[in-house]
Amino acid sequence: MPAVPDSAAVPAPTMKTQIVIVGGGAAGLELAAKLGAHYGRKHHDIILVDCNRTHIWKPLLHEVATGSLDANLDEVGYRSHCHRWGYRYFYGSLAGIDRNRRRIRLAPIQDDRGREVIASHEIRYDYLVLAYGSVTNDFGTPGVAENCTFLDSRDQADRFRDKLLDQCLRVSRTMASDPSGEAQVRVAIVGAGATGVELGAELYNAADALGYYGLEVFDRSRLQVTLIEAGPRILPALPEQLAAAARAELEALGVRVLVDTPVVEATPEGMILRSGERIGADLQVWAAGVKAKPIAEGLDGLEVARSGQVVVRPTLQSESDERVFAIGDCAFCKLPGSDRPVPPRAQAAHQMADAAFANLKRMMADKPLVDFVYKDHGSLVSLSRFSTVGSLMGNLVGGRMAVEGRLARFIYLSLYRMHLLAIHGWIKGSAMIAISHMNRIVRPRLKLH
Repeated sequence: MPAVPDSAAVPAPTMKTQIVIVGGGAAGLELAAKLGAHYGRKHHDIILVDCNRTHIWKPLLHEVATGSLDANLDEVGYRSHCHRWGYRYFYGSLAGIDRNRRRIRLAPIQDDRGREVIASHEIRYDYLVLAYGSVTNDFGTPGVAENCTFLDSRDQADRFRDKLLDQCLRVSRTMASDPSGEAQVRVAIVGAGATGVELGAELYNAADALGYYGLEVFDRSRLQVTLIEAGPRILPALPEQLAAAARAELEALGVRVLVDTPVVEATPEGMILRSGERIGADLQVWAAGVKAKPIAEGLDGLEVARSGQVVVRPTLQSESDERVFAIGDCAFCKLPGSDRPVPPRAQAAHQMADAAFANLKRMMADKPLVDFVYKDHGSLVSLSRFSTVGSLMGNLVGGRMAVEGRLARFIYLSLYRMHLLAIHGWIKGSAMIAISHMNRIVRPRLKLH
């Protein structure tokens, strides 16, 4: 009989290098696609974890909230995307990290009746990238969590759209019964950054379109929008003259703009201002500031800033653990020579995904890592179909240039097209851009279901 080989002589199976990315937003999804396309599945296991089943570009959520954008046509399913790009997708929420054992814990998954579908479980990692994004910061203001809508996810945007349509239907029915009545849909928006301003304008676009879909007696005069900002002006990221132009456009639409006006409480009936004035509202949206998404069991000692963001080195590695990276809105990255951290913007998330991809490759090849360099290309704000304003920065324009109108609108739409190309590649991404143009012609102006 042939001799049985000694077990010590049998080579142990080689474990794949496992890179786990938590969060499938702009930064996480782009990084997963890059890593999957570069390494494939033979020697590496790229895992993307997200608490949603589909991805929608966060800057578009205000359009989803008003029905101007049908998210079913623009969302990306993680399971089909991961099959194409060579990574794996896990449905779940990060509950905690065990850095000594290099494991992350996922919270149990429950169905809509509270029954457990998948128990809490762990995933091993060799390298961990935190990209779970941010949520709206209510700054502890009483009543906000109970009475206001946030626009941090598609589910929240969908719920706001349903509430908006219900209120429009109520007013339309009231006006049909009593044409001399003064019924209105009252919307209060707290926070005059890009989200609040864009939502305010998009509401009037939706109001104009509702007349085509059965609400013949409803128009923009039935809409009362109040935009409330605690700071001295709206759109602090833009030059003052552009912010003033945006404010003039909003007020021309009918928006009441209040600046230097802190909110001290939100009630079921509306907002209470520090001055004592009460702003009555049927719908209340809180869009004032962001903070890192809280993790139930914490981050096992990773250094975090006051905002909850993970403090990272210029290489985007955590200050506490070189095998843990953080990118996007959940990263607190203060670069050398800068007084402020990299802002939580889509362009920063895109650039961080590129930098993390380069540094992960260098780290696995035992090469020195390179520092992330943030290039501020400026800011753009879309006031729906009415106007677009912004500023461009960089070598292309030789410094800083204000843009408005059609040019600004074209550049604004180009940001989303760049995201599509980054996550789908040039061939499929270009096809999706072409299809989106066709959809604007053939699909309804509003999503009403």
